[in-house]
Amino acid sequence: MKYNVTALTPLLVGDGKALSPIDYMVWKDQVNVLDQPRIFKLLARGPRLEGYLAQLRKATKLDFASWGGFAQNFSQRRIPFEHPETSAIWNSAPSESLFIPTFAANYQGAYLPASAVKGALRTGLVFSRWTAATMERAATAVEGDRAPRRLGETAEAGCGASQVKILAMADSRPVPASAFKIFLTRVASLDTRQGGKPQLAWKVAGRGSVPPQRSSEATPVFAEMAVPGTSFSGEWEERTFLKNQEVSRLLGWRSVPELGLFADAANRYAEAQLDLHRGYADLAGLDSLRQALEVLKAELASTRALPLACLLCLGWGGGFLSKAGFLETEQEAYRKILRALPAIGKGLRDGLPFPKTRRVVFAGGQPSTLPGWVRLQFEK
Repeated sequence: MKYNVTALTPLLVGDGKALSPIDYMVWKDQVNVLDQPRIFKLLARGPRLEGYLAQLRKATKLDFASWGGFAQNFSQRRIPFEHPETSAIWNSAPSESLFIPTFAANYQGAYLPASAVKGALRTGLVFSRWTAATMERAATAVEGDRAPRRLGETAEAGCGASQVKILAMADSRPVPASAFKIFLTRVASLDTRQGGKPQLAWKVAGRGSVPPQRSSEATPVFAEMAVPGTSFSGEWEERTFLKNQEVSRLLGWRSVPELGLFADAANRYAEAQLDLHRGYADLAGLDSLRQALEVLKAELASTRALPLACLLCLGWGGGFLSKAGFLETEQEAYRKILRALPAIGKGLRDGLPFPKTRRVVFAGGQPSTLPGWVRLQFEK
């Protein structure tokens, strides 16, 4: 049996790797990934190898005047920028912004890891079963001197979220290199320093934020992403042995889930995320983002009419809301849990939604949409 995942917005599901500025050169509005073994083999025949190695050791990016010919003749692959203006932004960006996270790939090409899809389905199932009472019980557990290391395990075990293991999925088949572009992203935030209604601001790494009229000064992050419309297909099957009553009893399952249960839970989760994103876009005054969210809401409505289909938010850039099984961040018990987590507690502000940031994908030089939204369709 097959599944199909279609990217609705730019999508990056990576493997933790990134292109450093000395792994590629920008030429003709595209990133040219260098074939370094071929380059070393060529330079080893003459006196230029030491000079090349010296620049690799000390440079933040390769000197195009000296080594630009490599971009033309020794490129493993060429990834175009989403918009020609992105090339100019790249040229003026700080060196720490020039590391480009890449899509998961093997020797055959880029593919969608099945673990990303199953993880999103599992989070959706958790979302459908966790309640305010669940958070109240979890909040009680953090009242001691030390927060539990695995706070969600007890709550998850109680809701049976491990039932997703009944679904076996294989990684997708490789997709062509033409399906990818280098997209520009920036992080939107909310500024309350002026008093009154929170105002839109764009994050600058290490220096706070800047107002919308100075968005060009915000820190850019470039990423290799699958363009909307890209289709990933793979195989799936149902582990029918888990339907055995004795096995399910030992696993602590009250009932054996059907595939439609996962799709319905995922759609409910997607709806909750989109509602929160829509509220954020209204608060920040991001009209283009609001329009993109309306398109996703319409896509969700049409997806619900299909059998065994759902919307998911996958991979890089989705942020807290795409990973959390409970989204009512205004609830006091939930905030108590978040305050106990050092990495998150610092970001909580009274009177502001949490999180107060969103990673926004730019298109044509303007803030456009949120990354990672896909439609998943199972075929029997």
